[in-house]
Amino acid sequence: MAKREQSHSGPRPREGQAEAPIESHGLIGDLRTAALVTDHGTIDWLCWPRFDSPTVFAALLDADQGGHFRIGCTSEETVTRQSYWAQTNVLVTRFYSEQGVGEVLDFMVVHDGGKSMDTPRRLIRHVRAARGKVNFELVCRPAFNYARTPHTLTLDDKGALFETDELSLRLTSPDRLKDDGKDGVILRFTLEAGEEKVFCLQPPELEVLDQTSSTRLFNETVRYWRHWLDQCTYHGRWRELVERSALTLKLMIYAPTGAIIAAPTTSLPEFMGGTRNWDYRYTWLRDAAFTLYALIRIGFVEEASQFMRWLEGRIREGPGDGRLPIMFRVDGDAPLTEENLEHLSGYNGSRPVRIGNHAVHQQQLDIYGELMDSVYLSNKYGEPISYAFWSHLRRSINYVCDHWREADQGIWEMRGPAQHFVSSKLQCWVALDRGIRLADKRSFPAERERWLKERDAIYESIMNEGFDEKRGAFMQAYGSDSLDASNLLMPLMFFVAPSDPRMLSTLEAISTPASKGGLSDDGLIYRYDAEAAQDGIDAEGEGTFNLCTFWCVEAYTRAGRTEPRLLDYARQLFERMHGYSNHVGLYGEQVGPRGEALGNFPQALTHLSLISAAVNLDRALGRHD
Repeated sequence: MAKREQSHSGPRPREGQAEAPIESHGLIGDLRTAALVTDHGTIDWLCWPRFDSPTVFAALLDADQGGHFRIGCTSEETVTRQSYWAQTNVLVTRFYSEQGVGEVLDFMVVHDGGKSMDTPRRLIRHVRAARGKVNFELVCRPAFNYARTPHTLTLDDKGALFETDELSLRLTSPDRLKDDGKDGVILRFTLEAGEEKVFCLQPPELEVLDQTSSTRLFNETVRYWRHWLDQCTYHGRWRELVERSALTLKLMIYAPTGAIIAAPTTSLPEFMGGTRNWDYRYTWLRDAAFTLYALIRIGFVEEASQFMRWLEGRIREGPGDGRLPIMFRVDGDAPLTEENLEHLSGYNGSRPVRIGNHAVHQQQLDIYGELMDSVYLSNKYGEPISYAFWSHLRRSINYVCDHWREADQGIWEMRGPAQHFVSSKLQCWVALDRGIRLADKRSFPAERERWLKERDAIYESIMNEGFDEKRGAFMQAYGSDSLDASNLLMPLMFFVAPSDPRMLSTLEAISTPASKGGLSDDGLIYRYDAEAAQDGIDAEGEGTFNLCTFWCVEAYTRAGRTEPRLLDYARQLFERMHGYSNHVGLYGEQVGPRGEALGNFPQALTHLSLISAAVNLDRALGRHD
């Protein structure tokens, strides 16, 4: 697999500058937490010990106060390139200068798939000179608990110990570190060709690694990622993109429980300088269900089985009436109450910085459809579900029968008034449809007559109240005059045929440029008109939504089976999206007006929708060819 690289020249970033661009990062992790590393060698985001734990480094949200860990070349005339070690989540940042070539290998050690809670935790930064002589500088300045908790610093021959009452971490170093006068440490050193140094951030009770041990852990980690990726059954077009997306999704699975987070960050803005800044470090039933679908499609059934076991536990602990929360922490608890961190400046001044997510209290009826679809697929391609699990699911399906006529906050978690969103009705239909199919397939006891009656009632309700004859399109909500890209899911969920005239006209309306009343910008799709929608947020706009663009690709792909010109457009749009990934193949939530990444990064929904679109498009093109 070829490496993807991006070059940057000029002086390295210095303190006092703005936060590094969202798209300038690579991601590393150990299946319990993850870190973002800039293409200049700075770790500016890390929560420890879990994805949803407080931060150790958060310079991404405040370059001055947030804390960071930088290792870089000190030459002012340096070009940097960053890539992944082939078929792994090991990140390589290379520095090219007049004096020589140096590199930093960043990885978090993965033992036994990360499932054991007793597994040693280490973030390793392996520095070497490949050619010539390279001058490096290391600066490590943690800021615990979102820069709210001061720490003590102790220097010794092993490195530096950073201590707070809640968390202590040691930075091991082969050389004596110096106090930088700002509660951090600094080290300047020179390496000649072939020389190496290993630095490790770890709990203080672990032994200090030597270079030989670091190399052994590097090889173990590389083998783990390559062995995991060997399970991938996809061998079609764009294989490298699909494999990178799969590796990225795996990094967002909390291995001890199987929970899948939406993204490893919080409060990266959907509108630069705006207030659309949310905490995504939790497990949404919707996002997790979509993720499982994508992974199952390309052979990763173990993740589906593990998540189903975790999900069964959450449903068993629920209120017992079939109602489900929309999200959980990775250990199964409810997310924290939403809180604004007023002391942090936010990414490029985008405030407030939020932790926790108030949406946990919303009613979002769409989650039942996404859940039942993932259960149906997991039962079909993975491990069959138990009767006990079915009993809990049966109550949730009956809950849908009782409540589908109600308004809710919808798939986009609107913070405005509840509405009768078409996509919510659609997913209620999916919940009943998949429940009926699963009951029939497994001969489970079920209220079949009731479910059939309500499923058909939902269908007619959507067709009668959700379709605007004048616009020739399914709308965002009953009585609304706004489009919504979530309706692209209709053919993907087998609600309507891809070539149904109503679906084709909806697809055409959504693909119309936004300046002419549609949701498209050079083919890329907005999820809805943020300035016109009653979503409870000030009208400040947002970028095109990557998930929706890949949904559009898939909708055109399915329609293209009978109309080849639509299949050609699907391929063009899919390949256009390649240019909006970053230098290591990662996508954020949205694409901004200058092509920049917006929203939390990287985002699971984007990568899973890329996988689904690629699989279906490759299959359709194979038949077409």
